[in-house]
Amino acid sequence: MTTPTNDGYYEAYWPRTPRQVGIKPLAPRLKSLDGKTVAFLWDFIFRGDEIWGHLKEAMGQRYTGMRFIDHTEFGNIHAGTEKAVLAALPQRLRELGVDAVVCGMAC
Repeated sequence: MTTPTNDGYYEAYWPRTPRQVGIKPLAPRLKSLDGKTVAFLWDFIFRGDEIWGHLKEAMGQRYTGMRFIDHTEFGNIHAGTEKAVLAALPQRLRELGVDAVVCGMAC
């Protein structure tokens, strides 16, 4: 009969690879949404289009001079065109002068 030599210790391997991207600082928070341009990104799942309508109404009443850009300007951030839409997103946000983004539902 053999006696275990590991004293209850076993090698284990984490199934994921090490992080490929380091932690980055968050963008500074806007002091106010007055006069800002806010875009809505959506994955076309659940009822984001309905919720966005309510958000626009409530935010428009609370902050003056807001401009809203609907999800239709960007495309579906999930599914078949996801990679292309997300790759083009930073440039598209700059072109449209977006100050803040609401990413809706399962983003």
